[in-house]
Amino acid sequence: MTSAGRRAVLETFRWVGSDADIWRVFADGATFAEVVAGLAAPWTDAGVTHVVGIEARGFVVGAPAAVALGAGFVAVRKNASGTLPGPTLTATAAEDYRGVGHTLRMQEVLGPDARVLLVDDWAERGSQAEATAALVRRAGARFLGLSLVVDELSDDVRTRLGRVTALVTRSELGGP
Repeated sequence: MTSAGRRAVLETFRWVGSDADIWRVFADGATFAEVVAGLAAPWTDAGVTHVVGIEARGFVVGAPAAVALGAGFVAVRKNASGTLPGPTLTATAAEDYRGVGHTLRMQEVLGPDARVLLVDDWAERGSQAEATAALVRRAGARFLGLSLVVDELSDDVRTRLGRVTALVTRSELGGP
């Protein structure tokens, strides 16, 4: 686990009933800055050229992490109707924790010299992360790994994804 941002998440995150309220972590500017710094810090020497983020919270944390790393940002859309001009790559993710499978789309903007980091808020089963890694590889780019606010991945999924860093684990958040 990375130390930058960790305290901010543990102090700010709340459960509302059985729902995880990760949004409150982004509501305060100083807390949000600590979280972004924590997501980027373990990857500063990895040669990241691009960060990908999955709609919607992956956009929120991925884009500023890309700026912190001096990298470009590439959006991964979760719906067929969202605007994403030009040629795209598509992958179908296995069902997520709610039993929903998503078709993920990404513009064909990555090339063989791209070194790509996926940044997201939370990974439960890793189905969308694995589909995104497949998109990156199909683009001919190198998938470096995953940087998360909250890691709930099983060991086998974490192994398939490669290097995974996180600010906290799900078990540290208590709750339902």
